[in-house]
Amino acid sequence: MAADFPDPAVDAKLAAQPGKATAVLAGGCFWCTEAVFEIMEGVEDVISGYSGGTAETAKYDIVSSGRTGHAEAILITYDPSKVTYGQILKIFFAVAHDPTTLNRQGADVGPQYRSAIFYSSDEQKRIAEAYIKQIDAAHVLPNPIVTQLGPLAKFYTAEGYHQNYAVGNRNNPYIVHVSDPKVEKLKKQFPGCVRKRK
Repeated sequence: MAADFPDPAVDAKLAAQPGKATAVLAGGCFWCTEAVFEIMEGVEDVISGYSGGTAETAKYDIVSSGRTGHAEAILITYDPSKVTYGQILKIFFAVAHDPTTLNRQGADVGPQYRSAIFYSSDEQKRIAEAYIKQIDAAHVLPNPIVTQLGPLAKFYTAEGYHQNYAVGNRNNPYIVHVSDPKVEKLKKQFPGCVRKRK
């Protein structure tokens, strides 16, 4: 499947100079999506949090009710001279989650686990829209993509214990059985996207 997964035909060009850019994505439990992008080449930081609702409801126990409008999301800070927005979306769709299940990722069910892209510019919107159409047309996924696409209003950082959760909770069964396989999938199927160890 990895060999068939297309690079985005519409994408930003690599920047001439190092810098910082951000992407906000939701793909189920943020422990898993964070773990995948933490090791991606060009990614400088990943923060787990919430997007889609209000500041008052941006708390884990309330978000978990599924009635806040929030999705568990991650804020990715990356160097656009090393990786493009489209390349980040490729890993999002191919590795980090299943974009074909509505309000669900495996056993995690509810709108807080929905697949969503919160774009912060017209360019991000254009790239995401084009890539979703491209992936569906290529039929590399078993079903059509149901990822929601909407403007980023606000990203709220999650509680401290959620940050770098997979690294700090190696024996948690959820990490072992759900998060770790995604990380291994990235390493195996897209080794060129994995950050080189210094």
